[in-house]
Amino acid sequence: MRKITYSAPSVKKAFKILQAISDASNGLGISDLAKQLKIGKSTVHGITAALEELGVLERDPKRKKYNIGFTLLELKKKAYGKIKLRDMAKIPMEKLMEKIGETVFLGVLNGDHVTILDMVESHNEMKITSPPGTRIPLLAGAIGKVFLGQFEEKKAKEVIQKTGLVRFTSKSIVDQKKFFKEVEETKQRGYAIDDEEYMIGVRAVASPIQTASSSPAAIWVVGFTSSLNDQKMEKIILEIQRTAQEISHFTSPVVAL
Repeated sequence: MRKITYSAPSVKKAFKILQAISDASNGLGISDLAKQLKIGKSTVHGITAALEELGVLERDPKRKKYNIGFTLLELKKKAYGKIKLRDMAKIPMEKLMEKIGETVFLGVLNGDHVTILDMVESHNEMKITSPPGTRIPLLAGAIGKVFLGQFEEKKAKEVIQKTGLVRFTSKSIVDQKKFFKEVEETKQRGYAIDDEEYMIGVRAVASPIQTASSSPAAIWVVGFTSSLNDQKMEKIILEIQRTAQEISHFTSPVVAL
């Protein structure tokens, strides 16, 4: 089967314009860009106007030249912060996995869902695993409680009402008041528990991470109910909170641009 590709010419031209402006020490005007990139002036004008409106470019009204805007700097900071978070969390996550023998995940809030940034697999023959980049519903079990616990009360309630609570299993909490109560308890104690709420036969513990990034982050441990008895859950709760605090210590300082 032939692979279908999309060239998206406008996007490519936009990136060429951004690259040209970023390489220029004193900015570039529409005529400069059109001549250098061999793109029509009307096309350059349309693209630069859109990028300026988004804050990606800034235009000097006197010199009529464009420079890189603050939006790109903000994106750079967010991207760097996430990379730093993953790198700084790696060793603490590996130590946590060795102590408890279960798979450990690291994730961040990404719009209306959670994205896994990294994972340290358990050595067990039977284990829970999911690769980095995997999306998880925002309100799924312990993950949802932990991420909503990092919001203000009003915002947390709005998210619950807007997103709605899904009955993933027979143990899923679908009553909004009850779920919000769990969120409040999570905020107070610093961790959340999932007892087969997202997947039958699976338990989890999650804890928030404080970072310099505007995107809330968390780590969570997942395992089968057959191996995660109440005694082991108590150990995981203790260890995951220590690990979350350790990672927060590494990543909480403001990232310099």
